[in-house]
Amino acid sequence: MEKVLDLHIHSRYSRACSRDLNLPQIAQACEQRGIEVVATGDFTHPAWLAHLQENLIEDQSGLYKLKNNSTPTRFLLGTELAVIKKHKGQTRRLHLCVFAPDLATVVRFNQKLEGRGFNLKSDGRPILGLTAKELLQLILETDERMVLIPAHAWTPWFGIFGSKGGYDSLEEAFEELTPRVRAIETGLSSDPLMNWRWSKLDNITLISNSDAHSCAKLGREANIFSFANEADMSYAEIMRIIQEGDRNKFLYTIEFYPEEGKYHYDGHRDCQFVCSPEETRKLKGLCPRCHRPLVIGVCNRVSQLADRSEKEAENLARVPFKSLVPLPEILADVFQVGVNTKRVKQVYTDLLQNLGNEFKILLYSSLRDIAQFGGEDVAQAIERVRAGKIFVRPGYDGEFGIVKVYAQEGERTRKKQIALELE
Repeated sequence: MEKVLDLHIHSRYSRACSRDLNLPQIAQACEQRGIEVVATGDFTHPAWLAHLQENLIEDQSGLYKLKNNSTPTRFLLGTELAVIKKHKGQTRRLHLCVFAPDLATVVRFNQKLEGRGFNLKSDGRPILGLTAKELLQLILETDERMVLIPAHAWTPWFGIFGSKGGYDSLEEAFEELTPRVRAIETGLSSDPLMNWRWSKLDNITLISNSDAHSCAKLGREANIFSFANEADMSYAEIMRIIQEGDRNKFLYTIEFYPEEGKYHYDGHRDCQFVCSPEETRKLKGLCPRCHRPLVIGVCNRVSQLADRSEKEAENLARVPFKSLVPLPEILADVFQVGVNTKRVKQVYTDLLQNLGNEFKILLYSSLRDIAQFGGEDVAQAIERVRAGKIFVRPGYDGEFGIVKVYAQEGERTRKKQIALELE
């Protein structure tokens, strides 16, 4: 029994997030995408926690459902926290995902944070004056079943390995508590293949999540787990699979094309200058337009720490992955219109009504069925996405990249993907 899990999202109480991010609308969007288990996000915020307590009831150990039983979507208690503090001679700014086994534990954890004077009302992702290690200590003091996983590990400003204040290893950050950190989130600007190039991550599980700031972005990255049956699904089992990297149950991840992530390449957004790591080295790290240091992106940072070539990484036995383009974006590209136009919405609805959820269509539906309900051009475009035959323009310095099925600039076949074979 395969299930799709998205374990990092936000609520309406986080900065720059949609007002539509409430539990019923999140659940509805998950059904459309094909997500069975989704994190609640933002459980430290008092108003969001009250919303969780009012609307959720525990369905099975550590997984919650809406009290009105209106959806099959299950919720797992998870949030993202920002920690900022000087550590080992440098100011560290990190984002960390935190998971809890039940609402009672969340309440105790929030009380500990408030007891230290932190303002939890300020934002759904509050800023805490702690190091990553100090936060992990606080988590374990609250409940040994709580889990910490570094969020979007490579992004320049807030990744555990980011170029702006990150560390060069998990051990440098967590010291003697490092064995309690068994996974990292790859983030939108990197994929598993990039991470496999660094041997220090060989025993670390790589998870992928949407970090959604709106319902439309749910599931842009996700994890595919296998469970024996519904009763096998629980907070404890999900965390065990992640902590142990159980390849029998962790089947694969669904990935954003990392070039589309807004920190993939190096550059300066204000100067509209972007370049590859090789070009950065030639420029000695300076922007040719303003002559200030370039913002070093994920691709470059991975290369700095990597001790394997991409070819060597491809040959490793790891949890596989598949890179996808969201269905509305494919439709918009095919029809040469905007994602939110009437035509895209109509064809999207027709496909879902006839073929099932979005992940089913993108991954498993036959091209014949897609052509029947969406048209030959849509079927051809999805076939190209499955084969990795797309056009990409890398993102940089906070500017999202561009991924298209077709582009006037030309087409190219992306690097070989370690992926499932699709019928």
